Amino acid sequence: MGHWQPLSTPAGTLHAWREDPEGPPRGAVVVVQEIFGVTDHIRAVCARLAAAGFVALAPAFFDPLAPGSVLPYDDAGTARGRALVEQLGMDRALAITAAAAESLRAQGLTVGIAGFCWGGTVALLGNTRLGLPAVSFYGARNVQYLDEPAQAPLMFHFGAEDPLIPLDAVETHRRKQPQALVHVYPEAGHAFLREPEPPWHPQAAALAWQRTLDFLKEHLQ
Repeated sequence: MGHWQPLSTPAGTLHAWREDPEGPPRGAVVVVQEIFGVTDHIRAVCARLAAAGFVALAPAFFDPLAPGSVLPYDDAGTARGRALVEQLGMDRALAITAAAAESLRAQGLTVGIAGFCWGGTVALLGNTRLGLPAVSFYGARNVQYLDEPAQAPLMFHFGAEDPLIPLDAVETHRRKQPQALVHVYPEAGHAFLREPEPPWHPQAAALAWQRTLDFLKEHLQ
């Protein structure tokens, strides 16, 4: 059963959703939200990671600006979420990420990161700037950061039908991060892992999740 815990960061003390495995952990994963906050979907991701043997910690990145914000998946929620991530800025987001990772390392855990949409780009920077093994799901803001060298193993997931990430942007990932694993899923769009209704794509989601678990087991144990 997951629970909220306080997380001290340079941006202030905020809440983070934590899930723990039943047995000894394989490692730990910082889970970075989409622009909608720590939603049911993000908490479900944490639960699935715990079921696979990992401690999962999802900071509420918006707490320094709008505590407790969980936004709807509609036009108003999207506009509000985009405004909040711009106000937060990537430097504060990385400072929160670093604090979360350090809190897990202090418990003797090997730490990776997985993020979604905006969080997918935070995950990329968690790799290039913090040295965390990283899984980036449909990071629509990645391209501007791809010249930064990877500091740890790196995996990307994209939907071939994602209007926010054209296939030429996916090819830029392959060209500029040739050591990374880049997976593209036919017929899947943006946010294809988010259950239970569209844009969820069950087949793509299942394959991407298995690849993610295999990656984390290899690089965090």
